[in-house]
Amino acid sequence: MRPALVYHPAYSAPLPSSHRFPMAKFRLLHQALQQRGLASADQWHRPLPAPRRWLELVHSRTYHQAFSRNSLERQQQRRIGLPATPPLVRRTWLSVGGTVLTARLALQHGIACHLAGGTHHAFPEHGSGFCIFNDVAVAARVLLSEGLVQRLMVVDLDVHQGDATALIFQGEPRVLTFSAHAASNFPARKQSSDLDLPLPDGLEDEPYLEAVGGVLPELIEQHRPQLVLYNAGVDPHRRDRLGRLELSDAGLLRRDHLVLDACLRRGVPVATVIGGGYDALPELVERHLLVFRAATDQARLHRAGI
Repeated sequence: MRPALVYHPAYSAPLPSSHRFPMAKFRLLHQALQQRGLASADQWHRPLPAPRRWLELVHSRTYHQAFSRNSLERQQQRRIGLPATPPLVRRTWLSVGGTVLTARLALQHGIACHLAGGTHHAFPEHGSGFCIFNDVAVAARVLLSEGLVQRLMVVDLDVHQGDATALIFQGEPRVLTFSAHAASNFPARKQSSDLDLPLPDGLEDEPYLEAVGGVLPELIEQHRPQLVLYNAGVDPHRRDRLGRLELSDAGLLRRDHLVLDACLRRGVPVATVIGGGYDALPELVERHLLVFRAATDQARLHRAGI
């Protein structure tokens, strides 16, 4: 069976043409997966917006209501960097619902991929860096609260540290957080994940893969998670506008294979989110496709027992 895929047409909410966030990438990624033969009709799943009770497992009601009613203070809004228009509010609630659905599907099928998600700079009381609600943290809390898992792991390989996710789960023994990121990049003030792997600027494919591959399998074996939530951000790419690492397309693809194989080889289901990436849209969509290629390959390999 191919990976389950989660998407909603409302993910690409309209933004001003001058805005630097590549909001059209979700729609273009959906199109590309179909055009490249990487998705069939039976793989698609459409989420519903996250209910308030899910969101409030992580975020305060005061915060989520202020955002959704466009009543945040100007400084808070500027810190997020996205306007609270009705379409964007809707896509934000839908995206959280999408990551929860992706996590559930991963538990059922072994692997599932979300065409959005990875908003790891969203704290309980405020957003930051284009992140409004922390979808991965909400998904983890929902699954734990429903008793679907007792232990899970967040693997965050976006070029920026998963700072809010780290803070949310500090002191939570059921959730292990791992972030490998450019040490000198945003955010300036880092939080403490269970394991942080700060990487030097300019790091290329081989040393990057050695660094991540040298710790991830052992982490999985030590923690024995029942699910891995994987942020496959593509901003470690050498041409990313906001990244400081030097990974190639081939390096990103090998990274995704490494993570997925490390999970599936140990019988651990994995749910992927696409995370960050900042470049011209055609190139960016090609990079985001890589985790879906890796997921398709790994699902086939592990189904065949290879």
